[in-house]
Amino acid sequence: MDKDIATPVRTRAILKKYGFSFKKSLGQNFLIDTNILKKIVSFAGLTDESGAIEIGPGIGALTEQLARTAKKVVAFEIDQRLLPILKDTLSPYPNVKIIHQDVLKADIQSVMEDEFNDAGNVMVVANLPYYVTTPIIMKLLEEHLPIRGIVCMLQKEVADRISAQPGTKDYGSLSIAIQYYTEAETVMIVPKTVFVPQPNVDSAVIRLIKRDKPAVSVKDETFFFQVTKASFAQRRKTLLNNLTSQLPDGKQKKADILAALAACEIDPARRGETLSLEEFARLSNALYPHFQ
Repeated sequence: MDKDIATPVRTRAILKKYGFSFKKSLGQNFLIDTNILKKIVSFAGLTDESGAIEIGPGIGALTEQLARTAKKVVAFEIDQRLLPILKDTLSPYPNVKIIHQDVLKADIQSVMEDEFNDAGNVMVVANLPYYVTTPIIMKLLEEHLPIRGIVCMLQKEVADRISAQPGTKDYGSLSIAIQYYTEAETVMIVPKTVFVPQPNVDSAVIRLIKRDKPAVSVKDETFFFQVTKASFAQRRKTLLNNLTSQLPDGKQKKADILAALAACEIDPARRGETLSLEEFARLSNALYPHFQ
């Protein structure tokens, strides 16, 4: 029998042994291609001094590859039916710890303090459940965790939005939020045929390396993200229309919004997707005093 968990034969045998049925609500799709898993791990640049955090380990296919490379792996699993399976499949790896918790509710900061005090650096490496990809990535970045970055598999369409550049149809507030904190690139496309059950969409692996400091300097992060979200509220509308309709009291403050746009030399008739990160930073800094 092949030692790797991720082969089709071994995956089917494990699922059969435990009578495991997939829960659509948890977005469970397990990878059955060892080469792809090894590539994902290689993109994370782990060494035997690194820590790795995994989210949604499933039956342990990626966890196993991480355990062979990193010093320590901590995986968050929400589905308690998988706990006995993971205990079995990962029994050869003493450097793995499974935490039965919803990662969106977890205090990751304190878990890191407890588990990785002697790790040189920590990467998040995960095949993320597609229905909660964005909230998970934003939590990892907004909590300013001491991680080096994130390598994760997600829906190709979301990966396209995350790494999109200004002026493209995929560019939006998600692109800006993630590129504000990280350098983002799509490193691999993954066909749907290498999963059981097969998802309806292709997947992609993105690598997000955290910047030493955010890409642009803003007076108030929350307000900066509020402005970028407002600017994309209705993509066909102009910047002026979106800002006046979406910002609090925007209609009453139309003159202030026009003055801020003029001060930044941004044409009010432009659309949100044409603005660079730097332009959004200038604009939110100019608007900030008027919305306090």
